[in-house]
Amino acid sequence: MRRHRLARYRAGSRKRAPYSSAPQRYRGAWTADRGRLLHGGWIALLLARALAADAKGGAAKLAGLVLIAPAPDFTESLMWSQMSPEVRREIEEKGFWLRPSEYGDGPYPITRALIEDGRKHLLLDRPIEIGCPVRILQGVLDPDIPWRHALKLVSCLAQDDVVLTLVKDGDHRLSRPEDIERLQGVVDELSGET
Repeated sequence: MRRHRLARYRAGSRKRAPYSSAPQRYRGAWTADRGRLLHGGWIALLLARALAADAKGGAAKLAGLVLIAPAPDFTESLMWSQMSPEVRREIEEKGFWLRPSEYGDGPYPITRALIEDGRKHLLLDRPIEIGCPVRILQGVLDPDIPWRHALKLVSCLAQDDVVLTLVKDGDHRLSRPEDIERLQGVVDELSGET
């Protein structure tokens, strides 16, 4: 069984990519949250926080961050705290539990390693300083990430320029043509192409 872990970041231990004074656009990074992976937004926030810390020392900083249905701390607040005692016991004893999927692609293995690693990277218990504008798109009908979870994130990003867009009839994937158009508009806005 493949072990799922959150990305690790250790200051000074990563190889640095060459920085450019020109704004960089990382198209495609947003797709991590669209479907099976719930932790794409969480990883993006961890990376943005690390880059903001580096920027205080004169390194380049992000021009902006666009998140779709972000789920920081989901292993604790959206999984572990809502699991039955039986499911928790199965994870602790067997090392995993197979969570049924509503997307028809088989069950998701939820591992003890994922839960334990998630606890090392919790963000929503303190202010998150990322030093750039943030745009969050969240479907109100999202069965995986409640829209109130996005509100909690917004409250932790209070020092930054943050806009939360709730899509009243949107689901977790936000993949309809109008959702993609909305996303493209947000990306264009942050990159100065509007």
